[in-house]
Amino acid sequence: MAVGLNKGHKVTKLEGRKTRPSRRKGALTKRSKFVRDLVREIVGFAPFERRMQELLRISKDKRALKFAKRRLGTHVRAKRKREEMQSVLQKMRKAQQAAQHK
Repeated sequence: MAVGLNKGHKVTKLEGRKTRPSRRKGALTKRSKFVRDLVREIVGFAPFERRMQELLRISKDKRALKFAKRRLGTHVRAKRKREEMQSVLQKMRKAQQAAQHK
């Protein structure tokens, strides 16, 4: 078959080959996650992140995205930052509710 998903010369994959370091690059390790969380806890949020949180609190998601896009440069980075800020706000709300129930 010359076309479709199964096109080309049939080969068998070699067993026991490690993945290249370039394939693993950027993967989050336990240590780097711990360090980032620690730094975030000590340093807090950047001014633009605080403003994004305010926009998200008043449910202006699109405005927060546009704001992040201006500050970060790309649409994908802005979407990722907005998701991060939304998860942070959710964690804050959960912590607040847990504190009230005690």
